[in-house]
Amino acid sequence: MSVKPKPRGPIVSSEHLSHSSQELSEFEFGLIISGNAFHRWMVRCMTATGYPELSSLDVLVLHSVNHRKRAKRQSDICLVLNVEDTHTVTYALKKLGRLGLVSGEKQGKETFFCTTDEGRESCRKYAEIREACLVESLSSMGVEPEEMSRLAGMLRAMSGLYDQAARAAASL
Repeated sequence: MSVKPKPRGPIVSSEHLSHSSQELSEFEFGLIISGNAFHRWMVRCMTATGYPELSSLDVLVLHSVNHRKRAKRQSDICLVLNVEDTHTVTYALKKLGRLGLVSGEKQGKETFFCTTDEGRESCRKYAEIREACLVESLSSMGVEPEEMSRLAGMLRAMSGLYDQAARAAASL
């Protein structure tokens, strides 16, 4: 007599949270593990460029400052990255400055940050490694660019839902 395998439910990290929406718990678990993998990837990629001392937030801040080759205010960096704890971005900017990757220039009461030549070069090397290690692997999976773009839009929309829920929870 053969025994049928017991059907398994969705893969979640905290089944006790899955009362009325197992799909949301499944999404959150995917978000957790992909977020951790993404942070690990950024650190390892930046290490390969010669900067093993950078955290994932440091890497995000560096790329944000380098984006579009325009100087950025700390508040704009925090807004774009959706970072509420501004002191963590302050620390990252100071660290990147000590390493010679970004520089800040006072304009009135604001400081505007831009990447140095060394910072731009580290971003260029990161992009090269990203192409070789990540982009080529992604294309071999057969994921269509349109699908990737749709998924990115859904993640941005979900971040808004989580932000709204956080505000609601803070008012309880």
